[in-house]
Amino acid sequence: MKSLQIMKITLNKVTIISCLAGSLLFANCTKSFEKVNTDPDALPEAPVANLLANVLRNTGESFGGDIDGYGTFSGYIVKIQYLDYMSGLIPTNNTFGNRWAACYYNNTQLKVLLAQTEDIAEGHKNIRFVAQIWQNYMWSYLTDGWRNVPFSEALKGSEDEGSILKAKYDRQEDIYPAILQDLKRIADEMAAGVGNDDFSVGDFIYGGDIHKWRKFCNALRLRIAMRISGVAPDLAKTTIEEICADPSRYPVLQTNAENCYLTYPGAAPYFEPWYNTGYVDKRVDNFGMADIFVDHLKEMEDPRLAKVANVAADGEYRGFQNGAASTPPNLANISFIGDKYMNDAIGFTPFYKSCETFYILAEAALLGYNVGMTAEEAYEQAVRLSMEDNQITGSAVDAYLAGAGRWDGTKERVWWDMWVALFKENFEAWNLYRRTGIPSTNYPSLNSVYGDAHNDQPFRLPYPNNEFLYNTQHVNSAAANVTDYVWGEQMWWDQRTGVY
Repeated sequence: MKSLQIMKITLNKVTIISCLAGSLLFANCTKSFEKVNTDPDALPEAPVANLLANVLRNTGESFGGDIDGYGTFSGYIVKIQYLDYMSGLIPTNNTFGNRWAACYYNNTQLKVLLAQTEDIAEGHKNIRFVAQIWQNYMWSYLTDGWRNVPFSEALKGSEDEGSILKAKYDRQEDIYPAILQDLKRIADEMAAGVGNDDFSVGDFIYGGDIHKWRKFCNALRLRIAMRISGVAPDLAKTTIEEICADPSRYPVLQTNAENCYLTYPGAAPYFEPWYNTGYVDKRVDNFGMADIFVDHLKEMEDPRLAKVANVAADGEYRGFQNGAASTPPNLANISFIGDKYMNDAIGFTPFYKSCETFYILAEAALLGYNVGMTAEEAYEQAVRLSMEDNQITGSAVDAYLAGAGRWDGTKERVWWDMWVALFKENFEAWNLYRRTGIPSTNYPSLNSVYGDAHNDQPFRLPYPNNEFLYNTQHVNSAAANVTDYVWGEQMWWDQRTGVY
């Protein structure tokens, strides 16, 4: 309880200081007023630990509340009461604009952190590592959401950087190798030696444990490399094999104690986003489980069903169809999201589950990569970690692995189980679907304004309105192959055919 109280106090401080940081940026524009505007009691700049805390908090709040949207795209969750554009797959070009803005805001704040510590880098070695890792996480989120985005010229608004106010859009094909190259640089620098600085007050994920951040860095490399394995196989293979060949130099996340989870104080206003969306706002009956998710879990006799979903009023687990034209006759007969995932004020926003490491290694082994273990060993370890994270007993796990969840030597077995394991990490599950086509039972809205013009979930997120207003030439060029906001050109790594 004490740690939660400390976190609550720190979060409140972050809110205040982030506002201060924003005002400082504007203060630098009016040098002639420096003397009259100087407050002897004001901080000259935001403490770097608070900048980090603000970014991590903002990431969780901005990307942790995606009950619908990604939850719908990935086949987990449907709206059952207030049907709107998400239930009908009618996204507008500002539907996800706040998440676009959050990515650039976070990277701008991290850039400020790095600039403030540049001349004293040795004394801030660890926090600089974390800032750079999270920058790359934000870049990966951006390009996986929107494909081509401002990257190489982004954040270059100062005079010494050429004052680039209208950044060009870089191709996803160029962004991915750049992210992997930078993460490798960070991993190598961390392998050479981490620092002694204590940044725990600003680290809401790992509490200042730099060794877990080091593992997250390499786990992120695994994820990104596997994403492009179908379009850049050489880069994917060399990256994954390099990490697996030298675990002491490139350690990865391997236990649930190392999961990259952001937890919350659990007191107003800092509730876990799903809890805040449902229980606090009294809209828990707006969200039901998707029929394809519940049906799969029942067919597989998967014990995780009891954790991801609650039983309906009649004692059965029952989902609802995405895109239905009308609400179900009785809302209570549709399973709501499980208490573990929604009815917990502290809760968690997942950014990387350690079981992902082993699902990736299982697929890599099937591709012929040398990962130091067989595909079956990696798959079973992934399943056990996912089950453990859901408080499933060992005997139930054994029964699953001996039954419907037993290893069959196929990538599909890996992907289906990974889909189940990624629940609540909905954005990553959507990435899995777009790359692999799993769940193959997923379907587009049956109530779309576009009729039958599209036979699949959205391929991408829509570029926000502000880009069309203020960066017109570049965004119009980037959107030239986009159809109906979110279809048309697929992700570079999305090699599926027959979808439109």
